[in-house]
Amino acid sequence: MLAADAFSRFEEEGIFNRETGQSFLDNILSRGGSEEPMELFKRFRGREPQLDAMLEHYGIKG
Repeated sequence: MLAADAFSRFEEEGIFNRETGQSFLDNILSRGGSEEPMELFKRFRGREPQLDAMLEHYGIKG
């Protein structure tokens, strides 16, 4: 669920958006396992995860 929701930010802001990519690098990739995944996700997305992105990915919600 976190991966689908994180990717939805790229879909919203543009898959090649430099600022989004840098935010993902700074808030997720560069932190590795040093912090709880939920905290890293919230820092990247600015909110709690939402189920909608995963449902759309699987074609359950359109």
